[in-house]
This record gives sequence, C-alpha cells and structure tokens, in this order.
Amino acid sequence: MYKFEPLLKQMIWGSESWQISGVAGSETIVACGEDKGKTLNQLVKEQKEKLIGEENYQRFGDEFPLLIKFIDAKQDLSIQVHPNDEIAKKHGKSRGKTEMWYALECAPDAALYCGLKQEITPAEYKAMVENDTITDALARYEVKEDDTFFIPAGRIHAIGGGCMVAEIQQTSDVTYRIYDYKRKDKDGNYRELHTEKAAESIDYTVLPNYRTAYQPMKNEGVQIAECPYFTTAVYNLTEPMTLDYSELDSFVILIAVKGEGTIVADGEELEFAKGNTILLPATTGEVKVKGEIKFLETFV
Repeated sequence: MYKFEPLLKQMIWGSESWQISGVAGSETIVACGEDKGKTLNQLVKEQKEKLIGEENYQRFGDEFPLLIKFIDAKQDLSIQVHPNDEIAKKHGKSRGKTEMWYALECAPDAALYCGLKQEITPAEYKAMVENDTITDALARYEVKEDDTFFIPAGRIHAIGGGCMVAEIQQTSDVTYRIYDYKRKDKDGNYRELHTEKAAESIDYTVLPNYRTAYQPMKNEGVQIAECPYFTTAVYNLTEPMTLDYSELDSFVILIAVKGEGTIVADGEELEFAKGNTILLPATTGEVKVKGEIKFLETFV
C-alpha cells in the first residue's frame, strides 16, 4: 500500500490538492514505508505490471494512467472542455481527458455547469463566447455533498465557487479554456482562450440530465462511473468490510471522503481517514477496511 505527499497548487480561483499524480513535473512522492521518497513514476518503472496490472502496463507503459485531485473552488473556474484522445494527439498531446467529480462538503449556494441544455452549432458557440452569453447554453446544477458528475471528453463544464470535489481523471493536462468571465491574472492580463480548439473538441449533443443518478447504500459498493479509463464505486461503511481484489488485474485507488478508520492489506495497516488517498498495487488480494468511513474506489 502507498500513501503519497499531496501536491498543493494555488490557482487564480482557489486551490487543488493533487493526491496521486504521475504528470511530468508534478509527480507525487511516497510519504512512508521502504519506498519513501520515490516518485509514483519511479514505482511504475520499477514494478511495472506488478503495480498497475498486466493489461494496463501493455496499454500505458511506464505512465500511471490516473490523476486524483481534491478541488476547492473559492471562485468560479473557467468554462472549459477537454478533447478526446484522437483530437489531443492531432494537436501534439499524448491523450485527451475524461474525468468525473464527486462532491464533498460544498457551500449552500454552490453550483456548477455540466453539458449543453440547448442545441447550438459551432458558429453559434463562437458567437456566444464573443458576446459573453455562452453560459446561457449550459446546464447549471446546484451541488450538494455526494452529488456525482461524469464528464467525458467533449462535454463543456465548469466548477463553480463554493464547490469542493474529488476529481478522478485520465493522466492529462490538456484543457481548452472557452470563457473566463473577463478575469485578469496577477499581471493584469486576460487568460488565454482556446476558442477554435474548443469548438473542434465539443460534443454538441444535448442530454436531458448530466447528474449521475445512483442509490446510496451502506456497507456495499455502489458503482457511480464506468468508462474505458476508470471504474468508480462509493462505499459508506458502518461496519468492517473485506474487499477482494485477487482477480482484478489493476491497481486500486481508495479515496477517503468522510469519517475515519484503518485499512489492512498484505500484513500492513495504515490510517485511512478523510483526505487520505491510498494506492493498492495490482498484486493486492484481500483488503480489510474498518471504521465508520465513506470512500471512493477506482481502478482501470
């Protein structure tokens, strides 16, 4: 089992805590144990399929496939979109970005944008960006704890001020900024917009609802996302539970979002409390979780 030192990043709109990251230049470092001080990418290069799984290693090589963050938005983030893998590679990036949000404790008036609520053409999109009306075309949601949103590549989105979320995403730093409320950075400059690349990347499909519907349960896993890049479930435990990963050919990441307890695997015991993120190697078998704790489980 591995815990990492979080990377704290101050942003113009708030802050991010990168819990597990293999992004070049922003790699998380093992916090304890015999591998203390090693980067996540060092672990992958040393352990290969033993850490991430045979199929994952064939697919991703020495690059860890997921990036895990906590996001604390004090102000609205920019309206943005991420390209899919094909479009990202066309523009010289290794891959696109599909992601998901799981809401933590949010402010009473917290809200976010996710998806289009009306049909628009690429030309109409560009005009709405130009005349400051693009948010009129977006679906807006008030957000409370435990709300979940899946954001496949191509879906316009933006976290609003007052939101705190756990974010699970492909390992990718490619973001096309659509609109930033005419804000200026610390040097007095408008932040760059990527109008043309965004227009190419947007999925203009309109859906009736973009919030993930699921039925919360106690003491069993409830799946809240499944896609080619990750599968995620939420657990809300009031009693000890044993999870068996012996048949799963993947690493597993457990993200504690509420409460506290302990986690035991391979004879090792670690504290597992709100804010902790633990990486279990693909060789992990049974895992015992104790305590009153709510956590996310994600793997590829």
